[in-house]
Amino acid sequence: MTDTPAPNAPAPNTPNPNVTGIKHMAFAVRSAEAALTTYQQFLGVPEGTQIEVYPKSRNRVALFRLGGTEYQLCESMDENGRFASWIKEHGEGLHHICYEVADMGVALAHAQANGAALRECKACRITGSHPHPEGYVAFLDNDAGGIEIEFMQVYTPAELLEYEQVKGV
Repeated sequence: MTDTPAPNAPAPNTPNPNVTGIKHMAFAVRSAEAALTTYQQFLGVPEGTQIEVYPKSRNRVALFRLGGTEYQLCESMDENGRFASWIKEHGEGLHHICYEVADMGVALAHAQANGAALRECKACRITGSHPHPEGYVAFLDNDAGGIEIEFMQVYTPAELLEYEQVKGV
């Protein structure tokens, strides 16, 4: 990777025009079940909310929407897993915010033009944009107040069909 921005890269220190909203917020928790029970008790998250198991990344995740935002309560299945390691260093809490972007390439070019570096995806061992279950994702290696930054370009229906046939994660 070069330090020189691409010829059509956005000017440094300008708002990223590709961020269209927050895709989800992920919280590192010791127990997805216990955290989900708290959200159900105090915030009315539906009782039928499931905890999904992701064998490749070795995580249990409770997924639900509240107030128009998707929440992920993420528990490592291994004592040195991604979220367990985070908890050891930072304690339970907000791990990352995933920002939905219209064009991953332009969003990454903008971030890099402003000094961002890319971080390896812990589940896939890939740095930069790559397929995940809901869209193309990339992680910045620059925390914002201790919170990781993720970008996602959500799949089109045709891209989702193609992904489901291949299963990247």
